[in-house]
Amino acid sequence: MAAPIALMIASLILAGVGAQWFAWRAGVPAIVLLSALGLILGPGTGLLDPVADFGPLLQPLVAVAVAVILFEGGLALDFRELRHSVSGILRLTTIAPLLAWLLGAFAAHYLAGLSWPVAALFGGIMIVTGPTVIAPLLRHARLAKHPSTLLKWEGIVNDPIGALFAVLVYEIIVATEHGNGLSGVIGHLAFNILVAIAIGLIAGICTAQVFRRGWIPEFLKAPLVLGVLLTCFAGANIVQEETGLLAVTVLGLVIGNAHLMAIDEIRRFKETLTVILVSSVFIILTATLKWSMVEELTLGHGLFVAAMLLIVRPVSIIGALSFSKIEWRERLLVGWIAPRGIVAVAVSGLFGAELVHLGYADGALLIPLAFAMVFSTVVLHGFSIRPMARYLDLAVNGPPGVLIVGAHQWTIDLATRLDELDIPVVVTDSRWHALRPAREAGLTTFYGEVLSEVFEHHLDTSALGKLIAATDNDAYNTLVCTDFAPEFGRRSVFQTGIHRGSDDRSRHSASQTLGGLPLCAKPLTTDDIRYDYRSGVSVRQTRFTDSFGWDDFIALHDEAPTVLAMVRGNQLFLGTEIPKAKPRDVILYLGMAETETAS
Repeated sequence: MAAPIALMIASLILAGVGAQWFAWRAGVPAIVLLSALGLILGPGTGLLDPVADFGPLLQPLVAVAVAVILFEGGLALDFRELRHSVSGILRLTTIAPLLAWLLGAFAAHYLAGLSWPVAALFGGIMIVTGPTVIAPLLRHARLAKHPSTLLKWEGIVNDPIGALFAVLVYEIIVATEHGNGLSGVIGHLAFNILVAIAIGLIAGICTAQVFRRGWIPEFLKAPLVLGVLLTCFAGANIVQEETGLLAVTVLGLVIGNAHLMAIDEIRRFKETLTVILVSSVFIILTATLKWSMVEELTLGHGLFVAAMLLIVRPVSIIGALSFSKIEWRERLLVGWIAPRGIVAVAVSGLFGAELVHLGYADGALLIPLAFAMVFSTVVLHGFSIRPMARYLDLAVNGPPGVLIVGAHQWTIDLATRLDELDIPVVVTDSRWHALRPAREAGLTTFYGEVLSEVFEHHLDTSALGKLIAATDNDAYNTLVCTDFAPEFGRRSVFQTGIHRGSDDRSRHSASQTLGGLPLCAKPLTTDDIRYDYRSGVSVRQTRFTDSFGWDDFIALHDEAPTVLAMVRGNQLFLGTEIPKAKPRDVILYLGMAETETAS
């Protein structure tokens, strides 16, 4: 029996990662493909029946996956982001959930036909707009930094808040059934919430201290964090069901803002784990849907979904952000984007069964209604977020730009050429005087250390997708490329050639596991390029046409020129794998002035 389950888990991981890859290649929201894949494997073909295949392990597996996802989301929240968005984030995590809860409960009662207790509980669940769906959408949409920050904070913080609202309503229902006082129930839940927050705080502080004091080796840090978060989740849930989500979110916030030296490795480990869990768990939950559940939905349920999308969400967000400094375009975007994900389905399944057990037959509708909300929001918001962001001028338009580290005459000339071709470019250097020609040329510059946290929080890199490290220090170039590779991609970071000694070339070579790809086919160092510049070489440009091709271009030179970049439409190619140029392509290369044929 173990072999089929192991094969199923392996197949789910491969299918989920495959869907993520296909979505990346096709430029569509990954969460849409994951939903479709779950429908095909589950109710579509019957190849996957999670309830029967996993049995009693299904619920704890999903719960653990949600805990890891929320913890990873907490790690991504940096308190320094609050300097420019604190008012909006506070409103989105306090006023907006209350408005959405009240309006959602009214819609669930009057449109979906749910009884008041069940409607109030479901209204609380529908507050969530979790990181399982928000994070992929933000990567797909390439939003500007401020609206992206608002949506990210709201999605991560409101996930446990929505679950706790549902817990509160459920505890009130149970208390009413047993004739207990409401004040005692609310006080008991408030105390348990404080306990969950304390668990997350204490565990986070203790873990940070263990790291700072060097009591644990590097290779055990990520496994320790995983063990701590699972312990926090289980421990808080023992005190009060669903408070574990709050505990792990607080734990992630504490560790993520402790400024630990190992935080980047922990984030990368958790990001990898989260991608696998999001892909697999979303397919599993979608596959649990039965056609009989869909058949239970009526026109009133469809009106409820429409009201949640078109009335409840916009009114709650616009109402919460009224009289704030958030501009109207951002209010409109945030008021529309509210995709539901794993937490909404998982919590609905948990409390739906409990309500049916208490005698509320309409509690069985929570699962199909939750799926209806998930599918509607994932598809509509997934395909509309990018066009809407573009229409409101809140998206990063154009091709991914270039971050050039190291201000020299040739890098500034290269940046100027790219800027003229509408490729976003930023030139950075820690030498103020070196950036003067770049500033005079009207280029975007950053003065300071590119590896510092100041750079991360003072320069919006959402428009950038490639990096060129071209300082005089080879080791620094390697370090910069290694640091930015997880963000930009290993094949999107480039560096100039390594300076080598004639006596022992091997000891001057960089590790192949570090650094970036070579910028030029020839191993030219910054000194080599500066020497060529003194000889009259500069960054030149050629645009190919139907009558002037690559062979004609080569014929103008005694030898093949050093190509630095090629622009094809809205695509930028760098490095040694630049494809052969076609008509209307533009190449940038190192050449003498008389060889330039750009138009």
